[in-house]
Order: sequence, then structure tokens, then C-alpha cells
Amino acid sequence: MSATRYPTSAHWGSYQVVVDDGRVVGVRPDPDDPAPSPVMGNTPEAQHHTSRVARPAVRRWWLDHGPGPDPRRGDPEDEYVEVEWDTALDLLARELDRVRTEHGNSAIYGGSYGWGSAGRVHHAQSQLHRFLNTIGGYTRSRTTYSHGAVEVLMPRLLGTPAANRLLHRAPAWTQIRRHTELLVSFGGLRVSNTWTSSGGRAAQTAGPAMREAADAGVEFVSVSPLADDTDKGVRAEWVPIAPGADTAVLLALVHVLFDEGLADTGFLDRYTVGADRLRSYVMGERDEHGRPGGTARTPEWAEGISGVPADRTRDLARRMAARRTLVNVGWSVQRARYGEQPLWAGLALACCLGQVGLPGGGFASGYGSMGNYGGGATPLGLPRMPQGDNPVDSFIPVARVADMLLHPGEVYHYDGAERRYPHVRLVYWAGGNPFHHHQDLPRLSRAFGRAETVVVHETHWTATARHADIVIPATTVLERDDLTASQGDLTIRAMPRAVPPHGQARDEYDTYADLAERLGVREEFTEGRTSGGWLRHIYGRWRSMAARRGLEVPDFDTFWARGRVEIPGRVEDEALLGEFREDPEGRPLRTPSGRIELYSETIASFGYEDCPGHPVWLPGPAVGAGDGEWPLVLLANQPSGRLHSQQDMGAYSRSQKVRGRAPLRMHPDDARAAGVADGDVVRVVGARGSCLAGLVVSDALRPGVAQLSTGAWYDPSADGVTCAHGNPNALTEDVGTSSLDQACTGQLTRVRVEPFTGPLPPVRAFEPPCGVTPA
Repeated sequence: MSATRYPTSAHWGSYQVVVDDGRVVGVRPDPDDPAPSPVMGNTPEAQHHTSRVARPAVRRWWLDHGPGPDPRRGDPEDEYVEVEWDTALDLLARELDRVRTEHGNSAIYGGSYGWGSAGRVHHAQSQLHRFLNTIGGYTRSRTTYSHGAVEVLMPRLLGTPAANRLLHRAPAWTQIRRHTELLVSFGGLRVSNTWTSSGGRAAQTAGPAMREAADAGVEFVSVSPLADDTDKGVRAEWVPIAPGADTAVLLALVHVLFDEGLADTGFLDRYTVGADRLRSYVMGERDEHGRPGGTARTPEWAEGISGVPADRTRDLARRMAARRTLVNVGWSVQRARYGEQPLWAGLALACCLGQVGLPGGGFASGYGSMGNYGGGATPLGLPRMPQGDNPVDSFIPVARVADMLLHPGEVYHYDGAERRYPHVRLVYWAGGNPFHHHQDLPRLSRAFGRAETVVVHETHWTATARHADIVIPATTVLERDDLTASQGDLTIRAMPRAVPPHGQARDEYDTYADLAERLGVREEFTEGRTSGGWLRHIYGRWRSMAARRGLEVPDFDTFWARGRVEIPGRVEDEALLGEFREDPEGRPLRTPSGRIELYSETIASFGYEDCPGHPVWLPGPAVGAGDGEWPLVLLANQPSGRLHSQQDMGAYSRSQKVRGRAPLRMHPDDARAAGVADGDVVRVVGARGSCLAGLVVSDALRPGVAQLSTGAWYDPSADGVTCAHGNPNALTEDVGTSSLDQACTGQLTRVRVEPFTGPLPPVRAFEPPCGVTPA
């Protein structure tokens, strides 16, 4: 039988899979992609790996004893019983009905983070939420792990419409090439991050666009602890900053502008409120509460915190004032304690430069963080599976899931409100792996043990699946028909089924439809459609919407036969807040003042010590010189070998590992001080746990910094270490950025690195649990 190529798409882009006799045997780049992501190389091995969930399975303890809290959830020796589909669905339907009848629908937590598939129909989050809404609703999450601080802070400073444009309609790279002279990025511009977009990209254009901008004369400055946080092709000037010190340098840049008369006071007076409070703070006239007396935030002051020489900070401020400058604060920078402050200080710096609203100038947050940021916009929208309406008014900030499970009823603060965590009895998870992206994984494991029942839909036996009482096998994107596109994409693309389902895996849509039937709401969930019917329906609705705007796209059959269709009405915006700059009175922002709020009376009224009313310096626990116990700052950035934890067993991801462990990078000076050498398996120790990792010695990072990317599958199977595989979230602290947004703080933590001298334990993360027979 000859091999056949099938087009497909994932969050890391569009490509082709080569199938022979029902198995994926290779991958090929999309012919139209100028810079395809190598992450596609993980697909063949992951598709048929022994860690696939092949049959419905129930945890034996839960099956024998029924629902209830159980601290043994997630135990590496826990046993599962594989059951027939009808048995699993009957058990699950009865448990859902019990919980909603006895405790109400707010006792069900719909934990889907949505990264399971790039498809628009088989989108795990949409499917789960639609089902839970159909049976009466659920407790939901708000914001994201990626940019939770941006999502809450920026609507307060810019108004919700402008904040949404900041995230979803940033000026395109083509406009940066045309208008920007100097791009200063805090947190770098990591090209591997741009391989990822929610929905994937038809073509990986961000990396080439950065290099084209540099070739056109745009000067790049990367302020980061990592020298290789920006592509070599842009020839960026590296400013090696201490982790967590970005706000200090940003405030010092503002100080220089005020001190040397370089601040655009005309812009500040007309377009902002609170510039006087900001000035008095950075000049040392008043403290963060507006009281007389304070510390001048000079470049010398910032040097003591950041390690950036004062003269270099002054020179950078002068260059920024003299040229068309874009200030970018990457998403990584705000994933730390007080992560709101570098965002607010970055916006303040851009306002002091007076270039907000000008083509090529102003403020951004997301270049180098995701592929569709700066990749254009699709105002028409995209086909999507409707989730329905949730009648339950119960939510948590997404990164506070462990707090919710451990402390039901406890009071917490969020965006000016005092709230209580709901008492969740049933956790229903699909399309995500919190044991990748959450912090303090031993604490999260304890939290999962507090639930009465945990349900997980999964393609593979992840650590999250191994904490579940009922595990439902789901098909992968290669085992079903779908379509995809991302915000600002060039085309909508067909994703035809390439291989048969693995074992007894089923489309999640069919699972939910059968559950809905058992609960008496099948018609409400399906509206009489199969998943194939929904595929045609959502495409048809999108086509009709285009027609109402005078835009023409082909019918579904023509689209499916072609494999892709160009998205009409796509735009490449030139400037953020350009209309506001042209007419601030006629087009005010949706803020209390109608202007950019450098000082927010609203935020100040909340009385949060950890987030006052204007940008301030608040030293996080990872900032400053190390001590004998914790000499290093661990930087847990996004991996380049995979998307989050997906397909970690794949060939490309494994090629980056050292002796089967996640690679830990250290500066040569720090490695010598720790008594470790390149290629060693080392023990990384923090206040909350430890992990094993494979050492890579490199001078591409600042001394005092260790870098361990997230995404290695959590493996608590070995004695003496929290994770034998190298997941940095075995070490990170589970605490919110501040009382304002309670966002993720997983980027930085304090550690020490030491030789590992004992017998090297095996990595068991990819082994199915006891009682499960691989298909």
C-alpha cells in the first residue's frame, strides 16, 4: 500500500502527515509555509505512542468506594480498571446528576484550557462548555495563564475595547518594518514562541517578518536575562537584566525622560491622567501612596537591582526619545509576582515618549509571545462552535484552581471585589494539562485529592489523566474531520481525517451527545446535528456573515475540495490607539477619565498594597542577590521543542533532552560553583520541591540565572525528588501576581543546583498506569 499525504493543522502550524497502512510514518512542511516549525516532528511517534488512552478507564478505589475525597489521586502506583463504554457513560451520567441535584451546578468545575485541538468544531473547551451549559451550567475560569495580568489591568488603564485591540489587533510586522526605528522589548522576542497560535497559522511569518524589519533598518534591543531570547537574524542589542527587575529599569528610563526634559509633556497633558503622580514618584518627591518623601528611581538606583549599568540606561532613554520607538513588554515578564507593574510602567514609558497612537511607535504586549500577535486581524471573525449560555454565575481566576479546591468558601480579592471560592465537588477537565502549566504541582495534586470526583477526557495518559477517577479516551486531530484558522490568519484550512481512531477512542462530541441523552438533553446539545453537520453549519454561518458584508467565499463543498480558502476582509493595522490620538475628545477611551490612566483612581480605591494606583517598584521574592541556600533564579520559560507539554514523547522534543531529562541551562561560572558539568544529571532544589534535569552549560544567559523550560511530563515516581523528569513547576510557588488579577506567577523562582549522585531513576512519565493495557 503506497503512502498518502494528508493536510493537517495544529497550534504550531499547518503541515502534512504521511500515512501508510493506517499509521503516521512521517511529516512534511506545508509547501506555502516560509518557515515551518520543527515541532511537527513530534507527531508520528506521539500519534501511536503506548501512552495513548485506548479504552475508558475508572480508578479502582473510586469504582469500589464511590465518590469522595482521596489523597491517593495521582499516586504513581494507583490502579485503573478498563470498562466498556456504556459502563463509563452510565457511571459519569449518574455522578453528574448526583452532584448537580445535591449541590447545584456550581459544584461542577469545567476545567478546559482549550489547547487540545486547533480545530474549530472539535475544540475541547467549546465542546465541554457547551455540554455543561446544556445540563445547567458550571463554575468557570476567567483569564489565562499566558497573560492574566494584561487581561485585568489593561481594561482599567485603556478601557476594554482598546485593551482587546492591544491583545488581538496589535500593529502588524509589516507596519513595524515601515515605520518603527527602534523596538525595545522587555522579555525578548523569542521566535519559537511565535510558532504557536491558538488555531495555528497557515504560514509561520513572524520570524521572517522580524528579520525583514531588521534588514529594513529597524533597530532591536532585547532586555532579557537570556542572550538568545531574540533571533540572531535581527541582530538585537542584548541588555542582560536580572530576572524580575524589568519594572526598575522601566521606571529609571521614565526618570531620565523627566530629569532631562525629554518627556512629551504635551502628550501627557492631553491624552493621560496621573502623569504628575508618576513624575513625583519616579523623581523621589512622593512615595507610592502619594505621601511626601520617597526614593528617586534613577538609573543608579535601578543598576543596583537590575545589574544594567546606569550609563546604559541613560543612553537607551535618550535613543528612545530621539527615534520612533515601540516599547514591547512580553507576556513572560508579567508572569511573576507584581506582574502588573512592568506592564503599567511600560505603558507609562511609551506615554512619556509621546508616541502612543503613532504608526510604528507606542506600546505593545505580545510581540515574540505568540505567532498571531502582529500577524494581522480578521474583523469578520472565524467559524466557531457555539458554547451556549452559562446560567451559573460562579467563576475563579484560572490560576487559582488549587486554592479553590483546597479552600472552599475562603475569601479572596479580585479586580476590586471580595469573592469566595465555590465548593466544587466534581472537576471535569478536557483539552488541557494543568499538571503542565500550574505552579507547585505537589500542592495541585493535594488539591485534586479534595474533589469527590475527577473526570478527564484525554488522548494520552498525562499526569492530569492519572489524577482522574473516570478517564475518557478522545480522538486526536488526525482521527476526525475539522477546519481551522487563527485570529489574523491568511486562510481557513480543512483538516481531513488521516488515520482511524486509536483503540476505542471516540470524538468528544459523540461522548457528550451520549451523556446528554442519558441526562435527557441530547436534542438541546446536538440540535439534531452530527459533528460533521456542525462542521458544515459553522462554516455556513461564517460564509453568510461574510456575504452580509459584501465579501464572497465559496460554499463548503468547494472549500473542502480545495482544502483552504482565503479569509476575506483581513487587515494589517498600523497603530494602536491611532483614532484616540487623532481625536481624544470625540473618540475617548472607555476609562473613567476617557484617557490613558497612568494613575487609576479606581485601582487606588481598591486599597491593594500589592497593586497601588500607579506603576511602582515592588520587589518580588526572586529579585535581588542570591544567598547560600538559593543562589540562582530559575527562569521557567516556554519550551522550543513542543507546545506546552503536548507530544513530549515525540522525536523533536526528545532530541533536546539530556539523558532523558529536560535540559537545564546554567552559566559556566555557576556550573563551576555548583560542582557540575555539561551533560550531568543534576538535582534542582527549591523551597517547595526538587527535580532532576540534564545540564547544558551555556554563556547565553546571565550569571545567577538557571533556565528550565516548562512542559516535561510531571513524573513523581522516584524517591527523593518531586519530579524525575524535569518539570520546573515542581518548584514554583502557587501564588497570584497581586490582589488585582490573581494571575500566574510561574516564570521565576529561587533554586540551587547540586550534583545528583544516587542511582539514576527511570523516567516513568510515559508509562500507562497499573491495570491499563496499551493498544
